[in-house]
Amino acid sequence: MSDAFWIILTGSLVAATSGLLGCFLVLRKMALVGDAISHAVLPGIAIAFLISGSRSSVPMLLGAAAFGLFCTVLIEVFSKRARVQEDAAIGISFTWLFAIGVILITFFADKVDLDQECVLYGEIAFVGFETWLGIPVAVWTLGVLLIFILAMIGLGYKGLFITTFDPEYATTLGISVAGWHYLLMSSVSVTTVFTFESVGAILVVAFLIIPAATAYLLTHKLKTMLLLATLIGITSSILGYYLA
Repeated sequence: MSDAFWIILTGSLVAATSGLLGCFLVLRKMALVGDAISHAVLPGIAIAFLISGSRSSVPMLLGAAAFGLFCTVLIEVFSKRARVQEDAAIGISFTWLFAIGVILITFFADKVDLDQECVLYGEIAFVGFETWLGIPVAVWTLGVLLIFILAMIGLGYKGLFITTFDPEYATTLGISVAGWHYLLMSSVSVTTVFTFESVGAILVVAFLIIPAATAYLLTHKLKTMLLLATLIGITSSILGYYLA
């Protein structure tokens, strides 16, 4: 397979995974929370590098997931207990977390192969350099991640659906609204860290929001929205490669 094929496939996997999660973020009016998490995980990644001294996926995942959830909790604390408007709470939370991450990378992680440009823009052109069984490691990782997200949505569709459209009714049914909320936020955190190296934080935000928001304008059915967001994201990935 050519490098172009693997690059397009990697971008498409990122687009599909992000688009599916983005639908629930858009419907819950939490699109900016996705943006916040994608930036807030940076200090978690930096700290994981400092502790482990390697780019192993496990410490990266743990660090990013921890700070992603911390950002979510912080937003809720500011908006519900400190009486700060939710949009202001989002801005406060992710801005200083992202700044801490940049500072850590700049001053303390210079011995590790990690820099701001890698985090912001990714290195999708290099996905074919590291392979396993002839297939890029990034493709394996993102493929497994996509399967996990599809399984989560498929098995938990009812819970996600009800807690998204009518959380009060979900509570009366005994469904844990907070549980589904944190599961979704954890999934966004995991997706963000696994896609950082390939496409960077900026493109992750775009894939989380734009395909889902576009699909939202085209249909009123959730299942159709999920399909459209996936197709729009994949199409954008393919066109973006050739336009670049």
